[in-house]
Amino acid sequence: MTDPRQAGPTMRVLMMTTPVPTHFTSLVPLAWGLRAAGHEVIVAAQPDVVPTARSAGLVAASVGEKFDIIAYLRSKLPDDKRPLEAWPRPAADQMGFFGRVWMNHARRMLPDYLDLARDLRPDLIIAEQLEYASLLLGGILGRPVIHHRWGVDGISDLALRDARLELADLAAESGLPALPSPVHKLDPCPPSLQTPTAAAGTPIRYVPFNGTAVLPDWVRRGRLRDAGRRVVISLGSLTFFLNGAAFVRRLLWALDEIPAIEMIITVDPAFRDALHPLPSRVQVVDPTPLHLFLDTCDAVVHHGGAGTSMTATAAGLPQLVLPQIADAFDAGQRLQDVGAGLVLDQVATQDDPGTLRDAVEALLSKPAYREAALELRREMAGMPDPQQVAAELMRADVGATVRG
Repeated sequence: MTDPRQAGPTMRVLMMTTPVPTHFTSLVPLAWGLRAAGHEVIVAAQPDVVPTARSAGLVAASVGEKFDIIAYLRSKLPDDKRPLEAWPRPAADQMGFFGRVWMNHARRMLPDYLDLARDLRPDLIIAEQLEYASLLLGGILGRPVIHHRWGVDGISDLALRDARLELADLAAESGLPALPSPVHKLDPCPPSLQTPTAAAGTPIRYVPFNGTAVLPDWVRRGRLRDAGRRVVISLGSLTFFLNGAAFVRRLLWALDEIPAIEMIITVDPAFRDALHPLPSRVQVVDPTPLHLFLDTCDAVVHHGGAGTSMTATAAGLPQLVLPQIADAFDAGQRLQDVGAGLVLDQVATQDDPGTLRDAVEALLSKPAYREAALELRREMAGMPDPQQVAAELMRADVGATVRG
């Protein structure tokens, strides 16, 4: 045990995030680790993210106005199409495009963040991978900045390259020679699963934070072992908001053709009517933290969101990924590449009942998928936990920079 007399000084850490709650959730375990070590953590976020920060037991400072990512995406999307139908999967070297909206966002938000930071005087800034105002803020204040990946990451390196060009004028106006780089990029993705082209990051074990809940009775009961193979379907609220209800309904009926299967799907009550009629073997539940019940499941079908894919990886489950946008394509591709899952990333394959059935049946019946998924779980479990990483950062060059 560390001698408390040798512990470093208490520091104030400012956490920043783009205004998307799921972009922030990857930071929560590190925030807990810093708080456990006695450091002060304040989350600076727009109103979109403040409830998530508070639900995690963190102090939040609300900055600026609500952004509303759903309204933004809807404004770009034809009324009758889901994202994959309007925006097919981009080439790997074009993935940086998904960071562009946050470059423009950083330009608008920097003055508000700067006012807050000058009041709070943080020692260290930690932000998720696409929060570029954090880099400008750190450069202006002379504070180190750490970026934190969400999971499988084919976006942030390319987007940072583009951001250096896009925000060069703003950096110059701020008295900086260029957009600064983060001093570390923390990476919760098992190295063997990470995109091969991603720059090396500092490993940090993924700890699921999928929101809070009162433990439901159905989770406590688990399942009967003779009830068949259990598949959980978690496509995120964004799928429903972006014209995806009919797609989800077709998916459920396609999987209902698989023998000896039971399905659990997490759906916000606002979207349940859009799914009817439902197959009899589907149990619809409110959005529930996945890590509470994945140990009773045999496979996961999801949209490729970082939180879902990393949580399923931590559970050692085979995954079928049906990506619609952004980093979800890389998550699905890498799971398929390492043999722990399958990806259907074309409209034609996602809409074909036979292809969907065959994919899930393969995950359930071929042991190689489960073996590869369990190997990823072992690799993830061997990564340093957030509290260890927090301590190492404070002892190493970041702590020295702060103390200097």
